[in-house]
Amino acid sequence: MSQYQNDIQAVAAIKETAGKTWDAINPEYAARMRAQNKFKTGLDIAKYTAKIMREDMAAYDADTAQYTQSLGCWHGFIGQQKLIAIKKHFGNTKRRYLYLSGWMVAALRSEFGPLPDQSMHEKTSVADLIEELYTFLRQADARELGGLFRELDAAREAGDKSKEAEVQAKIDNHETHVVPIIADIDAGFGNEEATYLLAKRMIEAGACCIQIENQVSDEKQCGHQDGKVTVPHADFLAKIRAVRYAFLELGVDDGVIVARTDSLGAGLTKQIAVTNEPGDLGDQYNSFLDGDYVESADDIANGDVVVKANGKLLKPKRLASGLFQFKKGSGEDRVVLDCITSLQNGADLLWIETEKPHVGQIAAMVNRIREAVPNAKLVYNNSPSFNWTLNFRQQVFDAWTEEGKDVSAYDRAALMSAEYDESELSVEADRRIQSFQRDAAREAGIFHHLITLPTYHTAALSTDNLAKEYFGEQGMLGYVAGVQRKEIRQGIACVKHQNMAGSDMGDDHKEYFSGDAALKASGKDNTMNQFG
Repeated sequence: MSQYQNDIQAVAAIKETAGKTWDAINPEYAARMRAQNKFKTGLDIAKYTAKIMREDMAAYDADTAQYTQSLGCWHGFIGQQKLIAIKKHFGNTKRRYLYLSGWMVAALRSEFGPLPDQSMHEKTSVADLIEELYTFLRQADARELGGLFRELDAAREAGDKSKEAEVQAKIDNHETHVVPIIADIDAGFGNEEATYLLAKRMIEAGACCIQIENQVSDEKQCGHQDGKVTVPHADFLAKIRAVRYAFLELGVDDGVIVARTDSLGAGLTKQIAVTNEPGDLGDQYNSFLDGDYVESADDIANGDVVVKANGKLLKPKRLASGLFQFKKGSGEDRVVLDCITSLQNGADLLWIETEKPHVGQIAAMVNRIREAVPNAKLVYNNSPSFNWTLNFRQQVFDAWTEEGKDVSAYDRAALMSAEYDESELSVEADRRIQSFQRDAAREAGIFHHLITLPTYHTAALSTDNLAKEYFGEQGMLGYVAGVQRKEIRQGIACVKHQNMAGSDMGDDHKEYFSGDAALKASGKDNTMNQFG
């Protein structure tokens, strides 16, 4: 017996116990409302989605073709529409998640207005967005099931047993729109206690996966900007443990932690690590400091700092900001040490922020990491901060040059030019972009591919196109041809925006509550009927 039928029977039993005062209660209506509200709390969601992620991670370990993907979201409606589209086009949500970007929270959700990605926004807005995303995903479930319930009633009214059985099977096997969210906690918004408190709020809102980076909280920068400052490993590991304790306290025992390293592009540190003996983690961190070895106090100026490193006295280079500088070219070695250390101390997945999308570069680091942790897996930012077209055209140019192929028809510095769009080189570059995720999953250990800011850019692009047409010569045709007609032709549910906002669900409830006396919005004069 299905859960739906079980709920009908359970409510019927409660109704019988309650007596005549419950005569107006329809057990099937109550069962429908239960089905439309499968997840009662954010913790229900976190536990459900953590299990999905763990199963997906195991599937990837067995077959790298089973990598996962997500797109970044800055509003619940955007996340909802992604999942509705995924179900429409692919039939299920398997291996497809959502990403919550701290960059987009800062740029689009702060009460201060648009902010750079520097952890200046209200930290509670991150947890609020998680809750909002899941509110919209749960509403998508309720809306879809509501449509099935109306189909079921119509089949019964028509006496069509075959159709009734078909619709009932869809109800019994309904797949939720609720999927895992990988949620960005930046550098933890403070010390380890602050990180723990915010992680709890995020998990309570539904997060099964939290991504944290090894930058200094008060100096945090976007991973694709300059001026990044990392912290010693002990500080970062304390925050990883804080997130793990938050998961365990709330009963999400298989919660997922993504440890992000920005060391590849970060040339600065605010602190010299504490070290107790040669070769310990603090000593390894300090070994990357740029500086000069000194022989005596005469080599030390007022305010200089001196540490013992590699058995010698090292005077690290300190900038006017008080920050210390790492050796040039040490970024990749620091990334490898960061990643191994994080995985050996409680992290589940890695995130290496890079300056370009290059499978070979990523694979070189992952192969070194896997010498210590064989099943190391990455989450990778397929960032809009990269010029994908230029990067891949240059990669093809360089590969062809190395192979001895004639590239005299191309100017490497000008490969972004539209004149090359139909060229053999550009076709090959696009082929490599198309296969990038598959190739990187196979060769570079990338379990999850995401685009951080896709809807930030799509919203701007579509708005620009609409404004150009609507306020120009096309007038209203700019909207009709450019938006509404495409919605109708492509079967976009939002063309019936009243239904998407919950009007039909409200009518269902009014009928449950008021029977024939219900004043419903979906009558013959509802203009949404024009859309069939």
